[in-house]
Amino acid sequence: MEKIELPIKKRFAAIQPQLAERHGYTNPMAIPRVEKIVVNMGLGEAREDSKVIDKASKEIAAITLQRPAVTRAKKSVSNFKVRAGMPVGLRVTLRGVKMWAFLDRLVNIALPRVRDFRGVPSNSFDGRGNYSLGIREQMVFPEISFEQVDATRGFDVTIVTTAKTDEEARSLLELLGMPFRK
Repeated sequence: MEKIELPIKKRFAAIQPQLAERHGYTNPMAIPRVEKIVVNMGLGEAREDSKVIDKASKEIAAITLQRPAVTRAKKSVSNFKVRAGMPVGLRVTLRGVKMWAFLDRLVNIALPRVRDFRGVPSNSFDGRGNYSLGIREQMVFPEISFEQVDATRGFDVTIVTTAKTDEEARSLLELLGMPFRK
């Protein structure tokens, strides 16, 4: 099998010495890295139309290059007209080559295509070095064509890192090219 080298993964190898110098790491295994990326799409409208799950699943699969898993309701909630076991969303966990490919397309292609884009918020860290980002419409990815989309759907992207603090994770993502707001 041929080894695929992605530009953002090469950039990660190049920034490791900068991260070690900036945060004072002596052990190369202590340098933070991206562990996985989780893409989550909630589909509340799936309770009326079961075809929504299929359409959204094809869109997420085109964006992430991986088939999503269907998440189901754990409890019945009468106010939301949801029964236990009904499909309510989709999720994908990306690791390895697919993770780097998705991160590369997110940073270099999709985020600059967002309307009125001024950068991603820098306060969306969870306190443990993980970064969450909401994307309002799936059409910012070039894999999705306007003719095939029946409704705009947003989704959440969570970048899980091995960083211990938010500052370490922020410097890792900045060096990887994440466009934070000034």
